Amino acid sequence: MRLKWNPIVKKDLQVTARSMRLSWGLFAYEAVLTMTFLMALSMIQRAGSSYYSTSNVYSRLIYLFPALCVAQVCIVALIVPIITASAISGEKERQTFDIMLTTCMSPFSIVLGKVMSAVLRILFFVAAGMPIMALAFVVGGLSWSYLLYFVLTIILLSLLSGSIGILCSALCRRSITAVILSYAFYFVVYILTFFPMVIRLFITQGDNGGESLLFLLFNPIIFYEEFFMQLMSGESLFGGEAFRFSLDEVGFVTYHLAHGKVWMFVSAGCIFLLSVLLLLAAAWKVNPMHSSSGRKRKKG
Repeated sequence: MRLKWNPIVKKDLQVTARSMRLSWGLFAYEAVLTMTFLMALSMIQRAGSSYYSTSNVYSRLIYLFPALCVAQVCIVALIVPIITASAISGEKERQTFDIMLTTCMSPFSIVLGKVMSAVLRILFFVAAGMPIMALAFVVGGLSWSYLLYFVLTIILLSLLSGSIGILCSALCRRSITAVILSYAFYFVVYILTFFPMVIRLFITQGDNGGESLLFLLFNPIIFYEEFFMQLMSGESLFGGEAFRFSLDEVGFVTYHLAHGKVWMFVSAGCIFLLSVLLLLAAAWKVNPMHSSSGRKRKKG
């Protein structure tokens, strides 16, 4: 049985593979990772130079892994909205959007194909960075399964970023406007999710955060902070010395989520759910039936 590819994914990957832009992008990606590796290695050597034993330096080399991971996460979070923000609006600018809608593909298939092509392109970059990532494992102390876990989180982040970009692309007619709107949406997800907690703590003078921390389940920054803490130390961000909650300080749900790896898995589920909702919203906006009905209401 042959694997049936989404036509949009197949077309985008063929166009990308024939372009020199992919080669230059991979070169820039590798250059950034190499610079990050050298800078992290230099900082680790300086931190270990105050000790008499060189074994302390080797034990600290495992921190090359989170340093390289954070660099890749930042790159992915920045470039995926740029890729997907022009997916639909670019078709409108080239006046091929109506032609694309006349195909047998459903609006959701069109939106999903655009996002999946962006995710697969990101996986090309991640795969190209694997040799540099592997240097963090030469001293031992880390399981190779950590690479698999990291790739899964990159796919999740790419899906969220691509969903934000495709929704903004469906809402806007120009690509530059869609890119700006995507980063404005980033501000909501990455920054404003802290506001309920800040407001709650301000009202209660820091005595009770309530369930306001639940908004942080949708925040990728907190998710990756929890992810790296679980991998490197086996401890939870919310169970550490700085964030050790009691039932009187937070709500019932937050208290039970802040134990073990529960928060990390629930946060991953919330980010995935948010991505699916954004995809559905983008598909609804792309659907010409909804657009035509909206125009009719305005005329009426």
